[in-house]
Formats: sequence, structure tokens, C-alpha cells
Amino acid sequence: MPAETSQTLDRGLRVLDCVARAPGGCTVAELASELGVGRTVVYRLLTTLQAHHLVRRDPSGRVGLGPGALRLAGRVVPLLREAALPVLRALAEDVGATAHLTVADAGEALAVAVVEPSWTDFHVAYRVGSRHALDRGAAGRALLVGRSGGEQAVVSHGELQPGATGIAAPVTGVPSVQASVGVVALGPLNAEEVVPRVLRAAREVAAVLS
Repeated sequence: MPAETSQTLDRGLRVLDCVARAPGGCTVAELASELGVGRTVVYRLLTTLQAHHLVRRDPSGRVGLGPGALRLAGRVVPLLREAALPVLRALAEDVGATAHLTVADAGEALAVAVVEPSWTDFHVAYRVGSRHALDRGAAGRALLVGRSGGEQAVVSHGELQPGATGIAAPVTGVPSVQASVGVVALGPLNAEEVVPRVLRAAREVAAVLS
């Protein structure tokens, strides 16, 4: 680690990252193994993080995210939306389809930003706050692709709305952000033309967030 960085802060952030990645929380032993430190160090870190309500321990001793972390996470979504809107606007106009930014939230796909094209007669009205299962629709399945380390786009047909076509790609290379960028249209989309454009948009969003 570079001399100018704080080892304690680094370890605390790594604790938060470990806990956030574990759906059922972590044990002290698991955190000690992940950080490569003794349990005494982990207990000190947890005491500090608990004081700021960033983590909590359940009756069994497992460590999960606390309400303070959830408040911080709530402030991230507006930042994601602001960063993605110019990219989504260009994508919607280029493709002539509704563009969206979707994030993983509580095991579901959550639309946090939506831009409709200005020049089409008909387009999908996709509402910010819409949720669906991760394994249904292009946006959700693109999130799963990103989780597994993939970068390829996903195409779906009629999975969330009859007759609708969706194309989405994961936003990769941004730590702690699970997001996808995509478009959805009422009819078919030319995948050969749209997939590269969606992939480019996902890379542009990643670049803004990096």
C-alpha cells in the first residue's frame, strides 16, 4: 500500500465491501480471513463502523450493513442518474427507443433513470422506479452478466411486455456499482446496429463514474 494512504481506513472500507457483497452478512472470522488480519483488528474496525451506524451485528454475531450505509447508498442513486442522463439522452435519440439505467437493488432490477426519444411516434413508457426480477428482461440479465465478470450485451423479446424488445449491457469497471444501460422498443430492434451502440453507452457511463 502506498505510504500516503491510511491502512486503517483501507481496512474499514474493505470490511464494508465484504459485508455488502455477502447477502447473509459475514462472521468476524470470515472478515479476518478476507483482510488477512487477526480478529482483534476486525473487532476494533467493527466498533468504529458500528458507532457510525455503517454496520450492525445480529444476535448470531453476523455482520451486515447498518442504516448509515443505507443512507449513503440512497445518495448514490441521484449521482448515478445525473452522470448517466446525457449518455441515455444520446442513446435514445440515436436508436429511437426508450433508454434506461438500471441497478441491482434488494435482489431485483430497479430502473433509476429513463429517457424517451423525442422524434418517434410510439415508444415504451418506462417508469423510473419500475422493478422486475433479475433473470427477466435484458436489463436484469445484463446485471447478472456483469456480476459474473462478463461485458456482453443481452437481447430479450417480450419478457416484461408483450411485443417489446430490450437490449442492455452491464456497466463494468466501476467498483461497488452494479448497473446496466439499455434500450427497449415496442417492436423489433436491429441487434447488429443497436448492440454496439448500447455497449458504447455502457462504457461511456462507466467512464463518467470512474
